[in-house]
Amino acid sequence: MNLGKLGQAISSKEIFDLIHDDLERVEKEISLETVASVEVVTQIGQYLQESGGKRLRPSLLLLASRLIGGPDRHPNQNAIHLGAVVEIIHAATLVHDDVIDDARTRRGRPSANAQWGNHTSVLAGDWLYMEAFQVALRERNFHVLDLLIGLTQMMVEGELLQLERIGRIEVTEADCMELVDRKTACLFSVCAKLGAIVSGADSQTEERLGEYAWNLGMAFQLVDDLLDFTSHEKVLGKPVGNDLREGKVTLPLVYALEQASGAERHCVEIILRDRNYDHVPFPQILAMVDRYQGIARVKERAQAFTEKARAIIGEFPDSAYQRALYSVTELVTERDH
Repeated sequence: MNLGKLGQAISSKEIFDLIHDDLERVEKEISLETVASVEVVTQIGQYLQESGGKRLRPSLLLLASRLIGGPDRHPNQNAIHLGAVVEIIHAATLVHDDVIDDARTRRGRPSANAQWGNHTSVLAGDWLYMEAFQVALRERNFHVLDLLIGLTQMMVEGELLQLERIGRIEVTEADCMELVDRKTACLFSVCAKLGAIVSGADSQTEERLGEYAWNLGMAFQLVDDLLDFTSHEKVLGKPVGNDLREGKVTLPLVYALEQASGAERHCVEIILRDRNYDHVPFPQILAMVDRYQGIARVKERAQAFTEKARAIIGEFPDSAYQRALYSVTELVTERDH
């Protein structure tokens, strides 16, 4: 019986208990690999690691590896190395994102650029990228390197596209979905593919797991865009309404603007111009987005991606790891931060 198809979920604790030891090894690997000859880079690496985070990306890689390798297989050291690689890449993207956005907080603490300044943070982010590739290079696997290089190019291009659209109100649904793909979903997909590769999966299985994780990543980012409107700063770890304050028009607002009046659009333009809520309060924007079903429509889109991910992972034989990957979709959709 395939429990994934029947939708029998397991708890978040049960999910992470399955890979607890592997995740601890990933943490140790990150600590070892982010020590630099220049002290400030080491300090920033440690600061980022101590700030926590969900470790969802290495968890996806580890669960995919275990799904293919089986429960009795000895923990795969290649999966540990690549788990550290994807988390280091993710950390590097966050450092660069915060510099570009001039963000002052990250996960409830001052961002790296708030602590060390933009110049140092950019260079530390560069170092982290290169260190991630150095670790990956030890695998001596061209397919792994191809995936990571393509991924990094996709994410950088996504950041450039977002920069081009900063402050613009004429952002489309297609624009938003492209950014969600480039900045989040592609990384999720590569994590699952890498987990499959290190456990010897065939190309069809690798692609199918990548498709599962891509849909999961699309849902994750759409929920993230929603939480920027609906969560609270203490829960989110950064100010709510931050995207619009930074000049970003995300999908909930795009949907609302399709029906908004000229006066309502002008209010949004004021925030995009001023980069603050001094003249137009955030609750006014939230009420508009809610009134025009922007929040409800994005929830529907996120749910559709979640259901697609569940359908794909439901095709795999029943195991604790299959059920875990099925249940991760619920954690993504129902989370509050």
